[in-house]
Amino acid sequence: MSGRPNKLAFLAMQAPPGYVAGLGRGASGFTTRSDIGPAREGPSADVVAAARARRGEDEEDDDEGRFEDPEEETALFASAVYEQDDEEADRIWETVDRQMSERRRKQREAREKAELEEYRANNPKIQAQFADLKRNLTSVSEAEWAALPEPGNLTGKRRKAAAARESRDNRTFAVPDSVLVGVRDQNQVQNEAVDDGIASLTEIGEARNKIFSHQLDQASSSSAIASAGTSSTIDPKGYLTELSGQSIKTSAEIGDIKKARALLDSVIKTNPTHAPGWVAAARLEEVAGRMAVARRIIAQGAEQCPQNADVWLESARLNTNDNAKVILARAVQHLPNSVPIWLRAAELERIPENRKRVLRKALEHIPDSIKLWKELVNLEESPEDARVLLSGAVEAIPLSIELWLALARLSPPDDAKSVLNKARRTIPTSHEIWIAAARLIEQLGEPEERIDKTVAAAVNALNKAGAVLSRDQWLKEAEQVDHEGSPLTCAAIIKATIYIDLDEEDRQRVWVEDAQSALEKGHVETARAIYACALHEYPDQVTLWEQAAAIERANGSRESLNALLEHAVERVPRAESLWLLYAQERQRSGDISGARDVLIRAFDANMGSERISLAAADLEAEHGDKRAAALLLERARSDVGSVRVWLKSAVFERNQGDAAKALGIVQQGLAAHPAAAKLHMMHGQLHEELGGDEHIRAAREAFAAGRKAVPGSVPLWILSAQLEERQGLSIRARALLEKARLAHEHSDAIWAESAAVEIRAGAPAQAKTLLARGLQACPTSGLLWSESIWLEPAPARKTRAADALRKTGDNAQVICTVARLFWEEGKYAQARAWFDKAANADRDWADGWAWC
Repeated sequence: MSGRPNKLAFLAMQAPPGYVAGLGRGASGFTTRSDIGPAREGPSADVVAAARARRGEDEEDDDEGRFEDPEEETALFASAVYEQDDEEADRIWETVDRQMSERRRKQREAREKAELEEYRANNPKIQAQFADLKRNLTSVSEAEWAALPEPGNLTGKRRKAAAARESRDNRTFAVPDSVLVGVRDQNQVQNEAVDDGIASLTEIGEARNKIFSHQLDQASSSSAIASAGTSSTIDPKGYLTELSGQSIKTSAEIGDIKKARALLDSVIKTNPTHAPGWVAAARLEEVAGRMAVARRIIAQGAEQCPQNADVWLESARLNTNDNAKVILARAVQHLPNSVPIWLRAAELERIPENRKRVLRKALEHIPDSIKLWKELVNLEESPEDARVLLSGAVEAIPLSIELWLALARLSPPDDAKSVLNKARRTIPTSHEIWIAAARLIEQLGEPEERIDKTVAAAVNALNKAGAVLSRDQWLKEAEQVDHEGSPLTCAAIIKATIYIDLDEEDRQRVWVEDAQSALEKGHVETARAIYACALHEYPDQVTLWEQAAAIERANGSRESLNALLEHAVERVPRAESLWLLYAQERQRSGDISGARDVLIRAFDANMGSERISLAAADLEAEHGDKRAAALLLERARSDVGSVRVWLKSAVFERNQGDAAKALGIVQQGLAAHPAAAKLHMMHGQLHEELGGDEHIRAAREAFAAGRKAVPGSVPLWILSAQLEERQGLSIRARALLEKARLAHEHSDAIWAESAAVEIRAGAPAQAKTLLARGLQACPTSGLLWSESIWLEPAPARKTRAADALRKTGDNAQVICTVARLFWEEGKYAQARAWFDKAANADRDWADGWAWC
């Protein structure tokens, strides 16, 4: 062991010259004055001689003239005559040299200064880097100083423990002055108690109280309620409550407040007449919790800016109610015409009579202030007194529309008319006065024509006076009147202004857009008025009648809807949809005879109408008169004879239980319409319902004839296969579906039916194969993906469902299948959410709503 070299021997060795610890890791060394002494000496003569000897130089062979200036006039030019021209030339050259030297010196100094600034920016001094941290050391408490961890010694881990302890014990730290002052004061109190020689319990209690009082004084001096350099007293009862109500600010917030305080202090000192600066400084102190300082600052601001109302208002806000009154009284002396100051002064008064007195005093100084008049009028409880005040107000401010309208509202009807007429003559450019007059006429119950004439006269008078309103502005006024409950005035405004600034080809489109916009805002009467004007202009537009009827159905009464539809069928008698809508509304309200009369009139106006004939038959079938329904269908078959009429007739007889009669009607219909796929389907189904081998063969033949007549009908192929399967002939069913797949390769319904046949036959593997082939032909079919999910084992269904959602683009059938998976697992919340998604994904798919 003793022969091994000591790896730590370098710790006891002397460091080489110029060594800087940690230089390879990025540390930077520095030299103090104690290292270099008062001055640094150069190399001695012996050292210089030794260096010359090593380079092989000889001091005696030194060329003494090698450093001489070649321009010196020695040797060859020593005897030359120095003339005046030489002196002038030397002076010129010296001037040139001096200027060039000065230029180079300035460039060199600028370059050195730039390099020095760049170097200091990239390599700041340690003192600059830690300046802010050193300043923050004054806020470190004694407990935080004691909690500081000891720094570890990374290079001397294996030194002896005694040396390490001695090194740590000898270390000292700088303690902030605040800690030292606090300890000094505490020690002073304790020393006084000891020096006095306390001998009794009474003296001990007095000393304890003195120490506790000193601690309370320290807490109060450091609390946030200190004001202007003095400490406030501590309330013993509310001390804890006050502490709980204080907001503790973070160091970052305190720093921001200090910065803002310094900036605002600079603002108000540099420009003491800048009122916003005083207001901002006061609000900053308010946020900081120093209300007394905030009040003092805003008081100084009021002295510096006595002509600024904001400063006085802010000062009143920051003070108590009584002090605010005094402040506003001083403010009024400087600003007697400031409405906000008078209003604020009135708000401070709690007694109504005092508030009225303040407002009357304000009106003496500012008789043309509408706000002051309105405030004073609002304080009056008697309408008669308010009317008297408004009479004086309109005399003082004759151009105030608000005051005229308020006076008209408070006046009796006859007086209101005269007030509005006087207002109209005084302010001929006010449309509000004209609208108020129209509303007054409506409230008095006068005819609608009178209101229309008044509004039309208003539009003409305003145009003559130069107060032209755009169409959108009039529309907004109509909506406002509608909101205030005057439908006739709203309609009159629409009638008088709906044609403004519109070309004839754009009228219908713009009017419909305006009506829909009004409906979205909840202005039903405005929309009704617009549709009334549009129907008057375009009475033959069925869509306009239907939209107007929709508004009445949603917002009007049944009588108004029936009246509108009656007017509609009179104007457009050939519109089947309007007749059917009219009959449907009559039937919905329970007026069956009225609905029957409407359909009779509709059939007379539209001879041979399929929809009206079938609607009449449905009405009779639903309300018990089966014979009348049969007669109507029979008449429709002879008059109309369409495929739908034949189908309806057959379905009606089928529902009545007479399959043979229904079969005869279908056969007659096929004779008239041999290419009707649905008639062929019903033909085969009726034969199968009748039963017996003969009818089964007839059904098979009926489906075959249908496939031949309508080869593109997929349901006919499926019905034929299902017929064979019900008869126990699965092989025939497979053969028919194979032919169907050849004829309709991309029909997912046929592929799904083929797989269903195999499943019902007990061959799920074959069904899975068919579905795989079907997905190759129809890769985005939600039906096939859904069926393939159910054929997978339970653990693999979720993966298959994810593939299906990705391939089909969130198909409704696949979403419904996913919901059913959640349902089977008992996750009802997820299942409900996915069922809702399926219903919304395809709102026309009835199965989605059924599952939901």
